[in-house]
Amino acid sequence: MVNIPKEKSNYCVKCNTHTSSKVSIYKKGKDNPMRAGNRRYRLKQKGFGGQTKPILKRKAKNTKKVTLKIKCSQCSGISMKPLKRAKQAVVSNEKKSKGEAFVY
Repeated sequence: MVNIPKEKSNYCVKCNTHTSSKVSIYKKGKDNPMRAGNRRYRLKQKGFGGQTKPILKRKAKNTKKVTLKIKCSQCSGISMKPLKRAKQAVVSNEKKSKGEAFVY
């Protein structure tokens, strides 16, 4: 499990300075059924012929790469920073001492 601090001193590209910034975990938005790829897929599926595109049966990865959304405190500019793979990532200010279990 990765414990990420809520605030971080970070370089802002918009301000061109180092500022304290708020950190949150990036989450994927809701899928839009009217995007070109979805429309194309629906048209292709219509009529006879069964399933037209391969459906993935086996999951390749069991972890996801964590992406941090870093928001500047001065100009509210947002930058993204990808981290390494982790099963679980938590944004909090609590710190755990050595050998102690992390309590939510």
